Amino acid sequence: MVFGCSRVLCSSSLLKIMMSIRSWRCEVPYSTVDVSPGLGHTPVMLKEVLHYLDLQPGQVVLDMTFGGGGHSKAILNTVPEVTLLALDRDPTAICLAEDLAKEYPERVKPILGRFSEILSLLSHMRIPERSVDAVLLDAGCSSMQMDQAQRGFSLSKDGPLDMRMDGDRYPDMPHAADVVNTLDQQALASILSAYGEERRAWKIASAIVEARRSSPLTTTHQLATVVAGAFPAAAMYARKDRLNRPSHVATKTFQALRIFVNDELNELHAGLLAAQSALRPGGRLVVITFHSLEDRLVKRFLQGEDMSNLDEFHFEQKQKKAKYAERPRERSEHWAPIKRKVVTPEKQEMLENPRGRSAKLRAVSRL
Repeated sequence: MVFGCSRVLCSSSLLKIMMSIRSWRCEVPYSTVDVSPGLGHTPVMLKEVLHYLDLQPGQVVLDMTFGGGGHSKAILNTVPEVTLLALDRDPTAICLAEDLAKEYPERVKPILGRFSEILSLLSHMRIPERSVDAVLLDAGCSSMQMDQAQRGFSLSKDGPLDMRMDGDRYPDMPHAADVVNTLDQQALASILSAYGEERRAWKIASAIVEARRSSPLTTTHQLATVVAGAFPAAAMYARKDRLNRPSHVATKTFQALRIFVNDELNELHAGLLAAQSALRPGGRLVVITFHSLEDRLVKRFLQGEDMSNLDEFHFEQKQKKAKYAERPRERSEHWAPIKRKVVTPEKQEMLENPRGRSAKLRAVSRL
């Protein structure tokens, strides 16, 4: 399979790859994770989220990414009689939401599903469109998922190379190990370039293909070691995060694989469309993103740009910069900005919660 490395893989291409991967399955053990973590984790930009949601007593709020429940619990503690719809695609998160529902009877409604399923799920719950007062969408991987080594998301904890946000809900869904052990060098490089914006995508893909000839890559540490081997020694600690700390050279590779395995960008677009349908006029949407691909998609969606060609729309940033500069700024017929500029964490919060250092918050109201 051959794909242009500067473009994201479209839905149809992704589906074809997924189907081909299913013919090979590396035995990656996956066990049900401990559901005790969560609800005590530190939610990102909590003060700003509560401010921009501006919830009133008795309103209905949809938390589209419940995760460990930090934002949701703060909402319940802050706003009297608010009804919380707690959506997550991860069964572990829904177990936490069910625990929270016991703590706040009749106020929490756990919903297991993806962004692309939410309108159907709400319909089954007899919640009509254009009736929700506020929506929170905290995109990306949750701290709870990162902290569970057996989920395979973390660079710092060795575990099976899994990365499926849905857990075992879809048995045929490929693991990250299936991707790195099955796809050819061109396809791997395309994924790393498109979803990780990795400049050394081709060399990393080459290193992966070479390494798997000896034995399949099945753990996070194995993959991280192979990726590190594709970099010269001088580059090992050259990358820095927003706190100017050394960033592991495999970070972008892990991001790319996670996004690909979970079809995150198409799901994010589906989530934005769902929020647009679910919110009442005047209802508020707060979106938190953690990397440039997410933020670029959200920004342009909220500005009203045509997102029908998502596979080739927003990834060739440098090449299309002049093209976009020539176009007049579009105004959305669905959204009005509450805060025109993107909101980022305060310096103190970044120091106290380094995982949220790259977060960007955008807040709009439904027209």
